[in-house]
Amino acid sequence: MHSGWGVLVAVSGDADSLEVLERRRIVTADPTLAGARQPYHFAESLGLREAERYLADCTAVSERLAFDAIKDVVSNLEARRFPIAGCAVLLASGRALPSLPEILASHALIHTAEGEFFRDAVRNACRLLKISVTAIKERDLDDRARIVFGKGASRMQRRISSLGSSIGPPWTKDHKTAALAAAIVLAT
Repeated sequence: MHSGWGVLVAVSGDADSLEVLERRRIVTADPTLAGARQPYHFAESLGLREAERYLADCTAVSERLAFDAIKDVVSNLEARRFPIAGCAVLLASGRALPSLPEILASHALIHTAEGEFFRDAVRNACRLLKISVTAIKERDLDDRARIVFGKGASRMQRRISSLGSSIGPPWTKDHKTAALAAAIVLAT
């Protein structure tokens, strides 16, 4: 996830036959809503009550956008007879955030809160769609792959890296990490 958007990758198969079923950029912030791509930065200049209302409005909009995007992917995959096994959401550090006044008083915490804000929108959208969510800290992704795939972990990572040549661009680091996280959920 990024500020107002994220990469969604759906996969099927295993290390020898992994294929990308769907990849897309999903938008999780309304560009017509002032400050929606960086809601905590925008809220920083507001009074506390107004900031709470603004963030609640942004949350509702971001969750609706995430819900609509994920529902569309789910519908497309199910129409092609690919049931959904679950969703992986990559996390940053995973530290609990303090209260809103403390967040708004710290520029570093504002950035952390915004990262969590958009991840939460996706997690909540998945819960509404009754899709199980697995949270994986991005820094733990390779270790998790080794646990799940054992000796096949490097083969899985090579397979994911090579997919870009067959499906074409974009196939960025975001796509590759999302595909690996999806493969982990699928395998478990």
